[in-house]
This record gives sequence, structure tokens and C-alpha cells, in this order.
Amino acid sequence: MSVTLVLPDGYGYVILTAVASIFMTMWKAVQVGKARKEFKVDYPAMYSDKSAHFNCYQRAHQNTLENYPQFLVLLLLAGIEMPCVSALAGLVFIAGRVVYALGYQTGEPIKRARGNFAMMGMLVLLLINMKLALRLL
Repeated sequence: MSVTLVLPDGYGYVILTAVASIFMTMWKAVQVGKARKEFKVDYPAMYSDKSAHFNCYQRAHQNTLENYPQFLVLLLLAGIEMPCVSALAGLVFIAGRVVYALGYQTGEPIKRARGNFAMMGMLVLLLINMKLALRLL
């Protein structure tokens, strides 16, 4: 049995946004790896008892990973309904997560709040998903 999947024009932007998000998570992983060397935190330790600054790097990465599955699901499904708006919302999320990480990595956790605008992208994706779900009922 074969199934034909018809995606809307512009869905390629959604896919490109998903790929960009992978590079964002890879960048964060590299940042944690560099911080491990700088702050002398060996594997398999997730956090440091001695360096709160290292822990800021690690939390920036972990918090993004905690939100990542929801982001991808919302992005890929919302793209079926509104591909260009969804891709743009995804880019807002990615940019916000980068700003969040850069703020957190200063060692001053309060500076992570600069990236809170990422949640606006997530909210847009959530609303588009609700629109899609209601249309499919």
C-alpha cells in the first residue's frame, strides 16, 4: 500500500527551519564541550559542584533540549496549515534560544531572560496547531 502525502507550497521553509534548529542544538552542545574543558568538568558528570558558571552553560543546553521535542512537533504540524508563518515562528524560537544561551553563559542566570521571546514563536506554533486541529474536526 502506498500513501501520497501532499504538503502545501512553502513547506520547504518549515523543513529548513527544522534543520536550522538542529544546528542550534549542535552549537549548544559544542559550547558545553568547550566549557567542560575550561571549567575542568569531566564526563560523565552533568553538573559541577565547584563551578556555577559551567552549570549555566549546561542548563542553557538542557533547557533547550527539554523544549525541543515540543518545538519540532509543533513546527512540523503547524507547517501543514501555515508553512511560511510557521517557519518564521520557528526562526523566532531559534533566535530566542540562542539569545537565551548567550545570556545564561555569561554566568549571570538572570541574563537568560533576554531570550524569553523564544516563547512567542512557540505560542504562535501552538495557536496554528489549534487552528489545524479544529479544521480537521
